[in-house]
Amino acid sequence: MGKRKTPEERAAEEARYILAQGACTDDEFEPFFTDSHQAIRNTAAMNPDASPAVLARFAQDRFWSVRVAVAEHPSTSRETVLGLLEESPARRGVVHHAARERLEREGVKFGEDGLPEAAAG
Repeated sequence: MGKRKTPEERAAEEARYILAQGACTDDEFEPFFTDSHQAIRNTAAMNPDASPAVLARFAQDRFWSVRVAVAEHPSTSRETVLGLLEESPARRGVVHHAARERLEREGVKFGEDGLPEAAAG
């Protein structure tokens, strides 16, 4: 059984959630790339003020939920979303599928191999 958090630890965590939700500049997002709490990183990645550069950094997070938030964020660049796709069918999971759904909504066609078709011309 895990150690219970102290009131101070809970208060510090709540403060980080509030900061993650309220971040507006790339510099304000900086502490969240390495926050030990996955849910706080996820909250920061869902922040509507996250820039394409911030989202590109969150796309490298080790936890799938943060990468899914990046795939679904409207400010994520096409390049970053494409980078979330997995070439190997054996490695495709929720992140690949979230990125694919986003790209398909934007009109990107996928081939039988499960990857985007090359644009003609």
